[in-house]
Amino acid sequence: MPHICVVEDESSLSDMIRMNLELEGYSVRCFADGREALNGMDELSEADLVILDVMLPHASGIEVCEVLRKKSDAPVLFLSAKGTTADKIAGLKSGGNDYLGKPFDLEELLLRVSILTGRSVKKDKAQTVLSIGDKTVNFNTFEVTSGSGIRLAELSKREIDLLQLFLEKEGKVVSRDEILDRIWGKDQFPTSRTIDNYILAFRKLFEPDPKNPRYFHSIRSVGYKFTLN
Repeated sequence: MPHICVVEDESSLSDMIRMNLELEGYSVRCFADGREALNGMDELSEADLVILDVMLPHASGIEVCEVLRKKSDAPVLFLSAKGTTADKIAGLKSGGNDYLGKPFDLEELLLRVSILTGRSVKKDKAQTVLSIGDKTVNFNTFEVTSGSGIRLAELSKREIDLLQLFLEKEGKVVSRDEILDRIWGKDQFPTSRTIDNYILAFRKLFEPDPKNPRYFHSIRSVGYKFTLN
């Protein structure tokens, strides 16, 4: 499991980054300021990635990165509310590998983390299509096509995430709580009926007979089970 160190003095942002990285399968350690990061330099130097705010109390992110570079070549992703070219150059000159301005889009952060930790290579080798009966889902284009290649639908990002979760848990019962935590996150509060609507849509699209599902099963009072056979 890749280990990431997050050095960020804004606690709400640090908590948000940590939670989302952990949902993606990373282990995360947070440091609240530059002094903590310098004191924890041994851990930073062994990390698979350091996410480092530029503006920190006690020691700047630039200073932390310069010290880190004397011990390690661990990738560094700078975060900063400053977005000028000069600031970016300063961060990169101190040894940073990438730079992301605040406020940032979560999906962009996760993509940059994936690239810097080498996860992008693994994803290229991961399953990119899913065949359900005579239909195929392309996880890269979000498209559903028929056996003859006719485009039938384009799924949303959340629908793709839900299908990938079902594929990961294929043949096992997945509780509603797990689906809500994994797909919607702990800071959103959809009802279980929301998931039911997604399942109904999947059945209409993929099942030969939606009233007698072969693939998307409801398990009373628990959740759902996805089967391919």
